[in-house]
Amino acid sequence: MVQRAHDPGAGLWSLPGGRVEPGESDEAALARELLEETGLTVRVGPLIGTVERPAPNGIYLIFDYSCETLGGTLRAGDDAADAAWVDAATFFALDGAGSLTTQLADTLREWGVLPG
Repeated sequence: MVQRAHDPGAGLWSLPGGRVEPGESDEAALARELLEETGLTVRVGPLIGTVERPAPNGIYLIFDYSCETLGGTLRAGDDAADAAWVDAATFFALDGAGSLTTQLADTLREWGVLPG
């Protein structure tokens, strides 16, 4: 997980990700964003789920994929204040403290992919 360094949600913990650049596939964007935000190289797997969130000028469409770590060293990158591997106890402690981005725990629960 990454702790966001900038708004929206500065200071809150979330899944790493970012924008898809023109002409870029979701898979290429995800691999690039994960490397930039976490220092990890990944193999992008299947789509886990999608959500819509309000944005200043419309709606963000968010596509979350399963990934396999191939290499690198976990670190906070360009848009992250911190990065960490989070087990179930830590995830639920962050949730209980109000330190996760809006609806993250509910969405992961709905998709059946909460840390275990």
